Amino acid sequence: MSFREERFLSYASVGAQDRTGYMESLPAEDLNCLFMEIMQNGIHGLCFSLYEDGQKPGDVIGEAQIRRRMEIIKPYSGWVRSFSCIEGNELIPKIAKELGVKTLVGAWLGHDKEKNREEIDALIELGKQGFVDIAAVGNEVLYRKDLTEEELLAYIREVKEALPDIPVGYVDAYYEFVQRPAIAEISDVILCNCYPYWEGTAFEHSFGHMRHMFELGVQAGKGKRVIITETGWPSKGEGLGGAVPSKENALKYFINTQLWANDNNIEVFYFSSFDESWKVGAEGEVGAYWGLWDKNEKLKF
Repeated sequence: MSFREERFLSYASVGAQDRTGYMESLPAEDLNCLFMEIMQNGIHGLCFSLYEDGQKPGDVIGEAQIRRRMEIIKPYSGWVRSFSCIEGNELIPKIAKELGVKTLVGAWLGHDKEKNREEIDALIELGKQGFVDIAAVGNEVLYRKDLTEEELLAYIREVKEALPDIPVGYVDAYYEFVQRPAIAEISDVILCNCYPYWEGTAFEHSFGHMRHMFELGVQAGKGKRVIITETGWPSKGEGLGGAVPSKENALKYFINTQLWANDNNIEVFYFSSFDESWKVGAEGEVGAYWGLWDKNEKLKF
């Protein structure tokens, strides 16, 4: 009998709203063992963290670094999600495919129309070359107000026409699909980010809140495939409202998410693979501590 079978037979019988409390009763040693069993059994997907200390978006990253990091996560994850198709990011799906990992490939869109054109063209080319299992046209551009809805719809239409045999979607916070039915309608797959932390949710309510976010995405999709493209909890940094970063909370959030996803056949790309120091500037101290591996590529748990 496995560790999970021996120590967690009661998990399935516990109501979903009570599972965070159930985890609270477990000693740290049991949680760490369960984490490793989940990892060794394999998770659905990971968001790929590209940058080492001193690197940031805009830097061109070489193949050796990407290959090393991909080989670290390959034993544990069946899919990888990338966020851009230029400046070295185009190597992520190529190396992933070489290693037998499936790909959710994103084009990063923003204010710069020339860069947007580079990204869209590169995404289409990667798709035509067979490196893309799911194409994501933009990430949170509506949330950031970088593009109008009509501008985004035009990019999505272009990619769908160019890649008719590949599912095409757009990544944003779950509520954007509720508030913008045209985006949900044009998407082949609903790609929603679900972050209780960024809504200031106390950890004890985080699991239920995340499930509610997902259900709203399901409702917006009206029967379409729905994937959680990002969810996670930071292991260190400043809090937000009732949400408190800690190594213990990050570990428990991961376990809750993965067991729920496994039990319900829900596709989740966990955010993130490695800690990335550059995110301190964009998100404050907490931005650098979302990885399952630390910045030195060592598993945290």
